[in-house]
This record gives sequence, C-alpha cells and structure tokens, in this order.
Amino acid sequence: MISRVRGVTLACVLGATLASLTGCGTAQEPPAAHPAPSAPRAAIPPSSSPRPPTLAPGPGGLTPVFRNGPRTHGRTVALTFDADMTAGEGPRAAAGERFDNPRLIAALRALKVPATVFMTGRWAEQYPVQARSIGRDPLFEIANHSYSHYAFTGDCYDLPTLSQDRMRADVERAYTAFRRAGVPEPMPYFRFPGGCYDRLALKTLTSAGVTVVQWDVVSGDAFATDADAVARQVLEGVRPGSVVVMHCTTSAAPVTERAVRTVVPELRRRGFRFVKVSELIGDAAGR
Repeated sequence: MISRVRGVTLACVLGATLASLTGCGTAQEPPAAHPAPSAPRAAIPPSSSPRPPTLAPGPGGLTPVFRNGPRTHGRTVALTFDADMTAGEGPRAAAGERFDNPRLIAALRALKVPATVFMTGRWAEQYPVQARSIGRDPLFEIANHSYSHYAFTGDCYDLPTLSQDRMRADVERAYTAFRRAGVPEPMPYFRFPGGCYDRLALKTLTSAGVTVVQWDVVSGDAFATDADAVARQVLEGVRPGSVVVMHCTTSAAPVTERAVRTVVPELRRRGFRFVKVSELIGDAAGR
C-alpha cells in the first residue's frame, strides 16, 4: 500500500484518506501459521532456479532497501501493483467486495507489460486461481507484501500492528500461502504494509533473506476516481530506473486499469522500456 517510510529513510506521506484503504478490521494479530523457528533460517522457499538478484545487507547488516534502479542504465521503468487484503477482510470479500482486479491483469497482458505484483498471503488465499495464474505467467513476478497486511511499526495509517516476535512469521506465512496457491517461484522481495518501517523492523527481517522494495513514483491511484489524473501523476514522476507503486484492488483503486492504458503507450512513446523489479535490482547489484 502507498504510505510513508519512517525512521530510516525518506518520508512519503500521502494523506489521511489512505487510512481507510486498509480496511483493517480488528486489531488482533493473525494466528501464527506455525511456531516461531528456534533457529534462524531463510524465509524464502527453496527453489531449483538460480536465485534472483538481491541487494547486499545495509549498514549494520540491516535488511537492504531498494527504491529505484540506476538512472544511467537506459530508460527502464518498473510498474508494481500491491494486491492488498488485510487478514480481517474475509467477511467483506464474502459479502462481494472485490480485492482483486482481473481487468487490470488482462490489460497488462494485452499491452505486454512486465510487472511485479506485491501480494499479501491473505489475497492469495482469497484468489488462489488468480495468484497461480499470475505467478506462472512469465510476464509477471510475485513478491511478498506480508500475510496479514498488518503494520510493522506503530502509527501506520490505523493498521493493526504486529509485535516484533510475529514479524518474520508473518512474512513466512505469506510465502506458505503462495506455495499453497501454486505460485512456483515467489521472489525474495518484500514490501512493508503501508510502506511503514523502522530500524527495528529491518533488523528483525535480516535473517529472512529479503530485499525490501519501496518506490520513487507514487501513482495516487488509491481511491482515485479520475484515471487521467492518476496517469498524469505517473507520467510527471517517472525517470529512468523508476519504481511506480500502484494497486491491484478493484474496490480501493477502481481506475488503475484505465490509467495504465494511458501510461503505457505514452511512456513507450518517450522511449521507456518496462521491466520487472528484479531487472532493476540486478542492474543496481551489478548483475
């Protein structure tokens, strides 16, 4: 979700209206998928494929944070889409609220746009067929947006807050949900719910082996009703190596698909090439 970065990095404050996007329900933490491991082990599920590029740990060995690719490696841009669903939103989905956006995914396929989807484990549980389809399509890559979409810091857009001892388990539980949905190769990238994090959260996730992915272009698609305004905001912000944050949630971001249909041809006209986040990280890591 679009939000602010706290403590360690640049702030990205978007306004109080974003709080309602969380639909956070109860402040109770989700049940753990399994007991916390007694010894550190990687949260990333094992794979027979070469490991995707990641960044080296930050200062003090903290989990690394990626915001954009190199500005000098050509006119590349990564569109990212947060597939948000909070652990307490099951009743709303059962009542007919759509946390998915099949039309958006279909548009990306029709336009042949590579993209990275930051998915919550709860979203994958609610829409396993879609999660599997996205995860098996070489046009896309699925990355981790937590299981519960609960905050990893306090005071994060009214999201319920995870305790420190549940943070890593929540990340692991999302990977478990992806595997159960049939996603073969989820990426070792993580986006904090609300984009909110601090030094403690980065330290806690060090042993998970993930690279945190933020952004440098905010689309403003959350609760937007004007697709042209969203498109203008993206087009005004994109630079070579940019990471654009958008949403894959019909109820909370209803005009994203229409905005994408404007953004993609215009950026291509300007000479930009669309890539997944993994390519930008590979460029930054020198791979």
